[in-house]
Amino acid sequence: MRVGGMDALDASNGPDGIRKAEEEQPDAILLDVMMPGMDGPAVLAALRKDPATAHIPVIFLTGKGTTADVERLTALGAVGVLAKPFDPATLPGEVRRLLAGGRPTP
Repeated sequence: MRVGGMDALDASNGPDGIRKAEEEQPDAILLDVMMPGMDGPAVLAALRKDPATAHIPVIFLTGKGTTADVERLTALGAVGVLAKPFDPATLPGEVRRLLAGGRPTP
């Protein structure tokens, strides 16, 4: 599927996302913090341990967008954090901004 001029893949859970990241080698990953079974921080840790996926930039999506949350998630190695709910019309621009080194937004 195409979103904002970018190809997008989806995964139904953390292990599925890890598998797809290994197979597809995406340019970036949008990762929800809260997921059943394996949360976003655990998925990010698994991605960082695997040399095949360690280089892929990760942007977290979270319903808890406080400054402390953003700091905690970026300290784990995310390039940015986007708060939910988000505007689908502006999401591609926000992703591009964060990938280009823009500041995470609480």
